[in-house]
Amino acid sequence: MTTWTVGQVAELVGVTVRTLHHYDEIGLLVPSERSRAGYRLYTEGDLQRLQQVVVYRRLELPLEEIATLLDGGEDAADHLRRQRATVMSRLDELRELVTAIDRALEREMNDQPATPEDLKELFGDGFSDEYQQEAEQRWGETDAWKQSAGRTKGYTKADWAEVKAEADAVNAAFVAAQSAGEPPTGQAAMDAAEQHRLHIQERFYDLTHDFHRGLADMYVADPRFTKTYEDIAPGLAAYVHDAIHANADRHGSNGRPDRPGDGAGERETKGT
Repeated sequence: MTTWTVGQVAELVGVTVRTLHHYDEIGLLVPSERSRAGYRLYTEGDLQRLQQVVVYRRLELPLEEIATLLDGGEDAADHLRRQRATVMSRLDELRELVTAIDRALEREMNDQPATPEDLKELFGDGFSDEYQQEAEQRWGETDAWKQSAGRTKGYTKADWAEVKAEADAVNAAFVAAQSAGEPPTGQAAMDAAEQHRLHIQERFYDLTHDFHRGLADMYVADPRFTKTYEDIAPGLAAYVHDAIHANADRHGSNGRPDRPGDGAGERETKGT
């Protein structure tokens, strides 16, 4: 009959000699054989029992409970079925724990302000560090810029995704009116212009109709803004400009565009 010494079993199974001695002392795993010199020797049956002990220990069962299970008369197959059921139960618990951690992590990440990389991912060429710096140099001391910076500093990536979706919807309204042959002074075009103004006012800074005129002038004066609209539809920059002026007239503005702070809310996306 093949037997193993304490040291050989420790190396074979991956437990310490001290652990094996402790199992021997408490009667959980007593070597079945002794050498002529009196040294402990483990048999194949002992190794099978030790493997059951190791599995139960990995399942964090107390030694006393393990001893009760092993001495309860169940055969190896019954123990394996019990162990499998326990492991599957733990797997379900761990899956639920992982799901809870993922949800907590998602909430935590969603609460973080968007990074420049997030904005570039959302807006592409509509966002650049160079343009951001230029805009701050031009309008950084204006009230509109400060108000916009205060509102947007805590915007998460999800918030910016909503901002982009709203801006895209406004542009789509302009394109629909233009494509339908509606003049910039028509109802649909002016409604799109008012939607554009409210989007900026709600997301960035307070925007009067006269102030809105100043933005409209910039859309045709600054080639970068013009290109953003022209990439959406030919002639759209001038169409948006004229619709904004028509909408301002409709709301009784004085016809003189306010220019201080023009573009304070435009630094993240030139198409807004």
